[in-house]
Amino acid sequence: MKKEFVRVISQKEIAHQIFELKVQGEVVAEMTSPGQFVHLRVSDSFQPLLRRPISICDVDLSNRTLTMLYRKEGTGTALLSQKKEGETVDLLGPLGNGFPLDAITAGQTALLVGGGIGVPPLYYLAKELTKRGINITAVLGFQSERDAFYKEKFAELGEVFISTVDGSLGTKGFVTDVLNNEDINYDLLYSCGPTVMLKALEAQVPDADGFFSLEERMGCGIGACFACVCHINGGEPSDYVKICSNGPVFPIGRVAL
Repeated sequence: MKKEFVRVISQKEIAHQIFELKVQGEVVAEMTSPGQFVHLRVSDSFQPLLRRPISICDVDLSNRTLTMLYRKEGTGTALLSQKKEGETVDLLGPLGNGFPLDAITAGQTALLVGGGIGVPPLYYLAKELTKRGINITAVLGFQSERDAFYKEKFAELGEVFISTVDGSLGTKGFVTDVLNNEDINYDLLYSCGPTVMLKALEAQVPDADGFFSLEERMGCGIGACFACVCHINGGEPSDYVKICSNGPVFPIGRVAL
C-alpha cells in the first residue's frame, strides 16, 4: 500500500452518470491482484472528509496507468468527476484482498457475474484469467441500456450476456433471469455487485464454488474504523470480518450477506 498523488490522464462519461477515470503513477506497479480497490481523496479541503473507495477496473503495468469506473451520485463523486487531464488525485492503495487467480486452471470456464458498478473489477479479473488460459463467460446486469457499459470490452474476452431491469437491452430482468434462461456451464463463479444480487445468486446456485466481492460503505479503508464489518456464517455473534481489509473478496458462503 502506498499513498501517491497520481496524474489524471483522461476522464469521460461512458454511460449515464458512469465515469471512466484513467490515472498514472508509480503506485500502479503494485496493482497486480484483480478485485482490490483504491481510496481517493476527492477534494483538497475537508469537505467531504472521508476518502472514496473505487474498485480497480484495469491496469497497464508497463505504462503505470490505472483505469477506474465510478458512478456519479453524491458530493464526493461529483467532485471527482470534475477532475481534468493533468490534475492530480490523492490515491491510497492498493487495498484489500482480490480474487484468487489460482483457484481455476487452464481450459476451465469462469463465470463472471456483475451488477451495476460491481462490473468494473470483473474486467481486470477477466483479462488476467484469459492470460492464464481460462475461458470467460460474463453476465452483466444494469438498470437500462443507458446505464450499460463495457459490453464490447468483455466480448473481446469471451461470451457475454446482458440483463436490464427495463428490458431495453438483453434479457429483461436480473442476472438471475439470465442464468435461468440460458444453459451456461462453468467451473467457478466470480461475482461482484449489490448485496441483494449476491443473495439472489447464493440462493439460486447454493452449491457453486467461487468468490463474492462485497460492496459496502467504508470509512478508513484499512481496517481501523470498523465501519464495514459483516458476520461470519455459522459463527458467534462476535465473529465478524472487515470488508475493507479481510475482503472485499470472500469465498461464497463465508460471510452472512
